[in-house]
Amino acid sequence: MFIAMNRFKVAEGMGPQFEDRWRNRKSFLDQVPGFVHFALLKGDNAGEYISHSTWQSREAFDAWTRSEAFAAGHRQGSVQGELAEHPVVSLYETVIEERAGVAAKA
Repeated sequence: MFIAMNRFKVAEGMGPQFEDRWRNRKSFLDQVPGFVHFALLKGDNAGEYISHSTWQSREAFDAWTRSEAFAAGHRQGSVQGELAEHPVVSLYETVIEERAGVAAKA
């Protein structure tokens, strides 16, 4: 598994608008080979959000970033004015994964 996260620091008072933008977007992810899961996470700290996507492999993620689905998803408007800082991208390879009480090496 491969995980991609974008960390967002949302400007004060813009959280509801930021969440609505994500909630109402067309993601196109269900059309992408290798896509597993997406979640938008809200942190305990004010304005802290993370977009979290899980992929079958880094190759599947990389292919998505070069796809029309990626371009279409990112053409839906800017979060300019909603963010206090630039987003920070973090990418991770799974080393150990646990599901339903069963541990397995990646």
